[in-house]
Amino acid sequence: MSNHLNLDDAFRSLFENNMGVKPGERVLLFSDIIRPDETPTASDRDRRIRLNATARAAAGFAAREYGSGTCVEFPATPASGAEPPYELWLATFGDSIIAALESEGLLSKLLAKEASPEELDRARETVLAHREDVAGIIVAMANNSTSHTRYRALACAADCRFASLPHFDPDMFHTSMTVDWHALALRTARLVEAVNRAESIRVTTPNGTNMNICKKGRYAKGDDGLLTAPGSFGNLPAGEAYLAPLEGMSHGTMVIEWGPTRKLDEPLRLTVERGVVVRIDGNDPHRARLEAKFAEDVNCRNIAELGIGTNDKASRPDNVLEAEKILGTIHIALGDNSGFGGTISAPFHEDYVFYHPTLTAIMADGREQVIIDNGSLTL
Repeated sequence: MSNHLNLDDAFRSLFENNMGVKPGERVLLFSDIIRPDETPTASDRDRRIRLNATARAAAGFAAREYGSGTCVEFPATPASGAEPPYELWLATFGDSIIAALESEGLLSKLLAKEASPEELDRARETVLAHREDVAGIIVAMANNSTSHTRYRALACAADCRFASLPHFDPDMFHTSMTVDWHALALRTARLVEAVNRAESIRVTTPNGTNMNICKKGRYAKGDDGLLTAPGSFGNLPAGEAYLAPLEGMSHGTMVIEWGPTRKLDEPLRLTVERGVVVRIDGNDPHRARLEAKFAEDVNCRNIAELGIGTNDKASRPDNVLEAEKILGTIHIALGDNSGFGGTISAPFHEDYVFYHPTLTAIMADGREQVIIDNGSLTL
């Protein structure tokens, strides 16, 4: 568990402020366990063990306070964006929906992330026909993210409210989760409005990052942590404006200094052309991991997301979940963006955070507005 022994107040805020729990709702939490073939660092192993224990404790709190709280555990998936296993689908959707998806030949395709758009529509109809069976609240405390999965999309289609906490450290309940959520929502909304006036975005940083992000026809949204409306979905801790860039159009250079849970031994320089990574320079071991992902599926090269942090209580650079929310940072993701306005499907979605950025919104008529200047929000 966390160094802070009693998390009951944090759990209450999570369920009541962030999720808007209602009497009689079915509350489901899930967490993953370290696979035997994984080799996390000692500190990351400790965090993941504490995260798993926290998920079970939160489920117990929900069961005591609200009459419903179940925790499902399973071996960690291969990567963020990969579909979670059968047992979680069953716990979330119930026997009737799973039996129907299996009888239609859809479940195996969903689990493999190979369902066509038409098959996804059929799966959605099947879920909606038994929507009363679907969990009302899901809190994902697995290390790998399920945000960009068919599982999450189908649950939210049935009006489930879904909070995703990948790479979460329970100590965040006492830092970035203590933000003034309503002030955060207002700040995020202002930023979304400014970004949506632009047709393209230019991002530069002192370390050599220089990216041109094509936004034409795409709209930014806000992740403000208030997940109380039916079908709501977002990260916790929250605090970002984000968009799926237009595929095939972004270009430039990304200089990555931080991975998801550590500072790289040496920065990696990614060259982007026509919306995909075409070259990696640098010798950090993370390069081999990225190249392996690119070899598995060419869609993993996609420039999937541009995000802008808005949480003034976030500060940790060594944990991407919180790092991407730090006020005045930006992040760029690779891989899947099919769940938030893009067209690329991949069993991978990974964010990289950039510090002290200057972000310039470029309008259709060529006018420019600096929205972030060397890490300071100008709005």
